[in-house]
This record gives sequence, C-alpha cells and structure tokens, in this order.
Amino acid sequence: MAQESCNLDKEEAEVLKPPSSPHPPPPPPSSSPPPAPSSPPSLSPPPLFLNQPKTTTAQQLDILSSKLVGESQPSIRLVNRCSSCCKKVGLTGFRCRCGELFCSRHRYSETHDCSFDYKAAGREEISKANPVVRAAKIIKI
Repeated sequence: MAQESCNLDKEEAEVLKPPSSPHPPPPPPSSSPPPAPSSPPSLSPPPLFLNQPKTTTAQQLDILSSKLVGESQPSIRLVNRCSSCCKKVGLTGFRCRCGELFCSRHRYSETHDCSFDYKAAGREEISKANPVVRAAKIIKI
C-alpha cells in the first residue's frame, strides 16, 4: 500500500483519481500537416510526347475504383444470422456487447455464454463517475 501524507497547511480537500487504465491516451492531433519534401529546381517533369494517349481524371478514377471494388467485394459479406443457432435474423437481430449478433431467444448474456465482463465494465463506469474525495485533516483540540 502507498504511504499517506497530510499537509496541515492546506485547507482544501484533495481529489484523488484512481490509477489510470492500461490504455495510454491517444496522441493530440497536430494542427499543421507534415511538410512535404521539396523537389530541387534542377529536376524537371518528364517530357510529354504528342503520340501518347491522354487519360482524363474521370477515366483514372474509374480504373482505380474498379480495382478497389474488385478487391473489396470478397471481404465484404453481411451475415444476418444468430451466432448461437444460425437462424436468419435480418433486421430483428440484437448486437451484444461481446460483438456477436443474436436472435430474440439468444439476445441475453445468460443464454449465449457471453464473453463480455459486465461486472468489470460496471466497476469501471462507477469509478469514473465517482472520483475519491479526501478531505483535509481536522486537528482536534
């Protein structure tokens, strides 16, 4: 246990925060974008040839989007089935805190052996909402 100390000169109460969570806070966003490397003036763009076919930006975007769509189609697959009984749920599915989708029968944590720790989450919420307040020590005469 940590040693406690009391400063009798203080007349204010101290607010002690619980130890921070193991997750570090995200870094603050920078207001300016990183500087782009400047190219030396001696380098010039490559010469353009007259017989070279010109592609417009719309054509280039179509080519890029078709490549992206072709790659992403196999990975995107919506499954609207209960994780316990594989019943189709459609729009009536219930998303649990453990991240799975369940039907109306298996939506409660007791019925699908949920892996989410509700007690720890509750304790963490309570500790965040109610910080420990320690009053200044009163000297008895």
